[in-house]
Amino acid sequence: MMTPEIEMMLLESSRMFIQLFLELTLLFLAISYFVGLLNQKLPAKKIQALLGGRKGRGYFIAAGLGAVTPFCSCSTIPMLVGLLKARAGFGPVMTFLFTSPLLNPIVIALFIPVLGLTVTLWYAVLALSISIAAGILLQMFGFERYVKQDMLVVKAKSCGAAPLKSVGAAVAQREPSIWQNAWSDTWALFRQMMPYMTVAMAIGAIVHGFVPADFFADVAGPDNPAAVPTAALIGIPLYIRVTALLPLMGSFMAKGVSVGAIIALVIGSGGASLPEMILLKKLFNWPLLLAFLGVIFTMAIIGGFSFNYFLN
Repeated sequence: MMTPEIEMMLLESSRMFIQLFLELTLLFLAISYFVGLLNQKLPAKKIQALLGGRKGRGYFIAAGLGAVTPFCSCSTIPMLVGLLKARAGFGPVMTFLFTSPLLNPIVIALFIPVLGLTVTLWYAVLALSISIAAGILLQMFGFERYVKQDMLVVKAKSCGAAPLKSVGAAVAQREPSIWQNAWSDTWALFRQMMPYMTVAMAIGAIVHGFVPADFFADVAGPDNPAAVPTAALIGIPLYIRVTALLPLMGSFMAKGVSVGAIIALVIGSGGASLPEMILLKKLFNWPLLLAFLGVIFTMAIIGGFSFNYFLN
């Protein structure tokens, strides 16, 4: 027979799963539809010119795009797919993937009152610089070959003259509108990703319900000399948005957790999460997925130790 504590954890996990299912499904459909319309209206050559990997400007535009889109790590996936389908530069696209969940107006607005303007500015510089450098290096070493191309197939649109039929039949069979094409692409992508999203949301909900609130403070507290790498490691499997994590910073700091360990947790859990890894595995082969994790972990380690060194 289940104890009251287990029952409460199960109820919390179930509540979180329903919340994640509704929220991420709506976000996924809305973002996918918006990106579909954008790809219909904005020529692929224009996107390639803006976000090309050969010119340095594309990396800064991608970083800026990530900084103004308030997506969590999972809701960046539709935008990522749209940019890859449009054949935007691979390096800039990866820069967008790194910056979007870690650096956006909501995160910055919450960072300032919690950690102050100086720490916020240093955090922004760190996230931008490492994201751009990582995008350049991944492009330089040819990691684009590890993107699964079957997910990026663009359906050919019907064109040419219709067979000789009555005028009424020709009108009835006219080409679908851009709105219909965008929805068709949205639904096709959603059907492909839905099984992975369900598994990802279930894992995120279980972790949320069964991991105690004081777990982080216990394992990354002042008594742990390896608090920064520990915080980075435990942050990656968790599905905690930066906006949900920041309000907890005050209580963590009151328990002696260093600013560096908190920054490492923010970057680890916000930049990557187990649910996001499940979704990205549908798009990336293992070498690129491991490289992505390596960048997030490295950013978390550099950020954590840097903040501890300069703020102490």
